[in-house]
Amino acid sequence: MAAPEVAALAQEMAGRALVLKVDTEAHPQLAAQFGVQGIPNFVVLRDGQVVMQRSGVTPRAEMRRWLEGGGTASAM
Repeated sequence: MAAPEVAALAQEMAGRALVLKVDTEAHPQLAAQFGVQGIPNFVVLRDGQVVMQRSGVTPRAEMRRWLEGGGTASAM
């Protein structure tokens, strides 16, 4: 359900943010690294550091705010 929204967001944010989907079944070590316990799970990184993480289906507009806000408190 979230995949089409993530794909659309990736197109919208091209050149401004890297948006990608990770198959946690194929990459369980990555899921463990970020403490993923539920799918979908969204992580915003800045300079390699987690600045925001949320799980659950989220509207594209909200995901865009997370990226545009850089994961700042106002975006959380």
